[in-house]
Amino acid sequence: MKIAVIGAKGLPPKQGGIEHYCAEVYPRMVALGHRVDLYARSSYTNSSWFDHYDFWGVRVVSLPSRNWRGLDAFIASALGAIAACGQQYDIVHFHALGPSLFTFLPRITTSAKVVVTCQGLDWQRAKWGNFSSRLIHMGEKTAVRCAHGLIVVSKDLKSYFLQTYNRDTVYIPNAPASYAGSDPNFAYASSLGLTQGRYILFVGRLVPEKRPDLLLEAFCALKPAGWKLVLAGGVSDTRAFSSKLLETVASHPNIVFAGELQGNRLWEIVRGAGLFVLPSDVEGLPLAMLEAMREGIPVLASDISPHQQLINSRRGMLFEAGNVDSCIRSLDWAINHPTEIAAMAENAQKYVQLHYSWEQITSETLKLYTTVLNSPEPVSVSEPTFSRVPGFVTKKEM
Repeated sequence: MKIAVIGAKGLPPKQGGIEHYCAEVYPRMVALGHRVDLYARSSYTNSSWFDHYDFWGVRVVSLPSRNWRGLDAFIASALGAIAACGQQYDIVHFHALGPSLFTFLPRITTSAKVVVTCQGLDWQRAKWGNFSSRLIHMGEKTAVRCAHGLIVVSKDLKSYFLQTYNRDTVYIPNAPASYAGSDPNFAYASSLGLTQGRYILFVGRLVPEKRPDLLLEAFCALKPAGWKLVLAGGVSDTRAFSSKLLETVASHPNIVFAGELQGNRLWEIVRGAGLFVLPSDVEGLPLAMLEAMREGIPVLASDISPHQQLINSRRGMLFEAGNVDSCIRSLDWAINHPTEIAAMAENAQKYVQLHYSWEQITSETLKLYTTVLNSPEPVSVSEPTFSRVPGFVTKKEM
């Protein structure tokens, strides 16, 4: 198959779940004999306009873009959709709801089948202004109307599309990134003043919907003896919010801002954590939390639906989303019950190893591609792995 990918910033991945997803899935497809062109943003790849290069067999094409908050993604996605219309692709795969605003272009101008992956309801994210949120919501509706196949990464999203649009979707969850070896001497973390097993870790962008501010408040109120808090993540598009957080960090000796970490340093910091905390109000299926679970790190998270899906059944702890007092109580219990929290971490590790595999995700995505290519009308298929119920929109329905 000849596949176009639209909506990712570029490869190799630096920050963001979509980029890490693409880095795992599409090289695997290439290795199986398929061709993949990923349309990227030149502002991310630092390449000249329309230049292209190879990433593990994936052809990455840099499209014109600027670091314009909110508009960069839409402009690059529009250009990617236009570029894809000029090629003879079998599949045009859009990632995220904002880029999906342009799914109508290949749908009405080419014979390619259009697939959309929804990683989360991005219009709910606080970093977007009112205008951008409305455009993203329009992208969601366009995806429902124009996509031959619609993938969601959580059961909560599956329920949302069915209840909101009566649209069936394909449930294919994400998987954790593959960690290589890290420094057994713990040198980088030690340079930050950290002790193995004695720090709480937050990994993610410093944006309002991920609620690092709530975790900061809870930690400062609890003051756990001998423990530190580490924030690892980039600033993204909410500089005023992150600046206020960093002021708090600078005034507290037991809070460390590690910045955006990659590779060996990230793996070292995750593996040395005593507790991983994700207090988000909005998530799709959080890769950072999956990675911590796979590494056997105890997890504490807000009780939003995607987190419940992952850590219910004694695989971690949940606290009430947005409730500082609930977070404080849960942190205190986790820190003072190391045996119980370690047992939960072991359960979580086994669960992730059994149910979340990039090989399986690649296989299921290729099955969906084959299904939409061979099925001009809606069809039902068996659901051996992910309990998936594909739904497709026909030209007659448009």
